[in-house]
Amino acid sequence: MARFSVNFYSYTLGHGVSIEVTIPSFSSCDRDPNKKWTHVLPAKFPVLYLLHGHGNDRHCWMRYTGVERLAEEQRIALVTLDTQNKAYNNLPYGDNYYDFLNEELPEFVKANFPISDRPEDTYIAGLSMGGYGTLIHALKNPEKYCAFGAMSPGVSVNREFGACIDPFEEVEARVKEGRKLPAGYICCGKQDFLYDRVCGFIDKLNELGVEHTWHAVDGYEHEWRYWDWEIGNFLKWIPRTDYYADKPHKI
Repeated sequence: MARFSVNFYSYTLGHGVSIEVTIPSFSSCDRDPNKKWTHVLPAKFPVLYLLHGHGNDRHCWMRYTGVERLAEEQRIALVTLDTQNKAYNNLPYGDNYYDFLNEELPEFVKANFPISDRPEDTYIAGLSMGGYGTLIHALKNPEKYCAFGAMSPGVSVNREFGACIDPFEEVEARVKEGRKLPAGYICCGKQDFLYDRVCGFIDKLNELGVEHTWHAVDGYEHEWRYWDWEIGNFLKWIPRTDYYADKPHKI
């Protein structure tokens, strides 16, 4: 993977922001003497926006999981960002992280990197607080994402963040509107302190007749060991129609 550490001024946030963009690229396994070596791409890549949890930052997915290798093998670009502990919401004092993730970040990424602008090629996933962020963004903007992955998600609204978006209210609203939701993958360890609350959200989805994949696993708490495993399951599960979907890559 070719990894880019990017800092730019955000017109949404009103200050500089740092992100990581990881793009599938040429590797040593591609050094076939019978083929032409090139960095020229036949098509733009699908993209997965990866959201970190409370107390984490944009580096944690790369440090604690094998997602970079998995994404290279499956030819998917990755984007990670910092939101501190602000839950991917707009806040009363001006840090509009909801607007940044929903509007400005995809605009910036697609304008500067070989990333597809098709909703069918766009995915979002996160863990814990990032799982909450995944739910609110995927459910509030279903036309922007093909699929989402909420891993050990915080599903309860924490009012300390200000006017927070409630995932229960959002999924109910979309169902009443008759809008098609992205494919959903939700998972949680059975020993996780959030497990009962996540089960409550699953009950709501079942009550509303919302199709989803639910993966409850015994023996795991709120831990990276579990999310490292589940990110691989998620990447294999996502529906794909992009150019690279049937072209896995060795590294």
